[in-house]
Amino acid sequence: QTAVTYLKQQGALDNRSELTSIGKLLAQLPVDVVIGKMLVLGSLFNLVEPMLTVAAALSVQSPFLRSSQQNPDCATARQPLHSNHGDPFTLLNTFNAWVEVKGERGGGSRKWCRRRGLEEQRLYEMVNLRRQFKELLKSHGLLESEETAPSGGDRAKRRERLTERRKLHQLKRDHEQQEGSKRKVLKLEEGQDGELSGSGSDTEERGRGRKDKKDRKEQDVDIQEVKFKLRHNVSELQEAVSVSQDLSSRQQALLKLLLCRGLYPQLALPDEHNTTRKDSDQVFHTRSKQGVVIHPTSVFSSDPEVLHVPEADSRDTGPDRKDSSKHQLLAFVTLLETNKPYLSNCVRVPALQALLLVSNSVDTNADCTRLVVDGWLELELKEPEEALRVLSTAISLRAEWERLLQAQLGQNQAGEASVQGLSRRNREKLSENLVRFLLYTEVVYSLQRLTALQTQNLYVGPQPESGSSYAETPDLSLLFPGAEPKPDPIKGGLQVTSFFTYNCLTDSKDLYSECLRTFWSCPNCDLYMPLTPLERMHHEASCRPAGEKEQEEKESEGGRAGSSSMSALTRAYHCDVCNEDLTLTSTEILKHKRQHMYSAK
Repeated sequence: QTAVTYLKQQGALDNRSELTSIGKLLAQLPVDVVIGKMLVLGSLFNLVEPMLTVAAALSVQSPFLRSSQQNPDCATARQPLHSNHGDPFTLLNTFNAWVEVKGERGGGSRKWCRRRGLEEQRLYEMVNLRRQFKELLKSHGLLESEETAPSGGDRAKRRERLTERRKLHQLKRDHEQQEGSKRKVLKLEEGQDGELSGSGSDTEERGRGRKDKKDRKEQDVDIQEVKFKLRHNVSELQEAVSVSQDLSSRQQALLKLLLCRGLYPQLALPDEHNTTRKDSDQVFHTRSKQGVVIHPTSVFSSDPEVLHVPEADSRDTGPDRKDSSKHQLLAFVTLLETNKPYLSNCVRVPALQALLLVSNSVDTNADCTRLVVDGWLELELKEPEEALRVLSTAISLRAEWERLLQAQLGQNQAGEASVQGLSRRNREKLSENLVRFLLYTEVVYSLQRLTALQTQNLYVGPQPESGSSYAETPDLSLLFPGAEPKPDPIKGGLQVTSFFTYNCLTDSKDLYSECLRTFWSCPNCDLYMPLTPLERMHHEASCRPAGEKEQEEKESEGGRAGSSSMSALTRAYHCDVCNEDLTLTSTEILKHKRQHMYSAK
């Protein structure tokens, strides 16, 4: 049951415990569910190269040696690699810098790693895993194979590469032969006639043994370099990582969102009193465990101020409550249980935007100013108009995201250029909208963790349909395509989508606010009239700017154009004679009236 719940939280299973589209693909990938989700999402938004590196880095032990934490020289040399976005970005910077050192002529990557307190063996494991992940994506149609015709310069590089590989193979064979010739069985007695060697000779032998051991260690490091160059084309690897070296702020924001969705529901909320604590005592709360701390190897352990809400952008509104637009959450990979519970490999994300885009359930009150996410986080927004705007935008983005993801998973075997081109344009548009929502949403709200007592009286419960306003609810088919809103049998309110339930939270305003209308002006059609919150959301979904309507009309072809032109000529008509509501053109209405006239004669 625990495994089923976990897979449902990851989106691999639906509410009926059946595999979803992404779950079917994850079942075919021989990787962890979280890593598989990251790889699939990275391929959708053309962030494959940085996501491959991050996924490989999160699959192995940290390359940062714990013993180097107290070394000031290592800390100073490692500082340029740190990223205040989180540990995955620090690992990404470290891997990219290591590959650059590998590509330099005579580059001493071993010394470079030692100077920064890095274990190079972990970086070798990362580059091998990265290659395996890339081959997996290609084999499942999520990444296009790079097949280009060789040019004259490419042929010269290929010959040079083949010559280098022959030399490397020869070095590897020589190393294996040397190791085989040195292999021997140790005995208790050495020398002739079983006599023990003297103390002087013992010292000499031990000295030679230490020297041989050191030489073998140097050769082991060299053979790792040989294996690396045999398995990987360093120049191609440098070109691949160069894509992720200079990520823009928009690409970083999108990459953080993809990491958050891959790691979800592993989120941690900063404690409201962290600003008064010292760096090592910063406390966070997860859904299942309270009072966890950040692992000492994390970048946030030495720089926790980036997680604090700026005083200039916050306002105290009550005990342990702050209104701000800068609240953040930590998405983490693992929760280590040692002498303390530690969060490791963390990345920070904007709280409101991330929760609305990746959470499994969002519950609201009547005017949507109070949100409860997954039953343990509560957000309160001051302005109903801002709350409706943000919620409506997030829901439409999630719907488009899921639609493109389903199309991507369903078109792995399709090779039509027109389909791929359309999908590429849609992905670019969605990426732009997601980044705009993440970076430019300025909404003031408070964020807190619900206590066990608060969760007991959280929902209004099921309501009789005769006494509710469900019958007066406007048609939501335009706002939520394919959804059939219905009363929630457990929470109450209106279940609109699989994750969004409207007006199910207990609130003193719930008795009246769901039927209260306020005047509102539509920016697209200049409509000005009193509407309820849900009616306003419905109108925003159905009303589009004139420019978008003209573009959609141009894109429509063939039968679609004919059917739309025909629908524009029809109108609703109620016949008093046969007492029926019909949708007819003007000519058809006249014919219908004549039929009644002839039948009356």
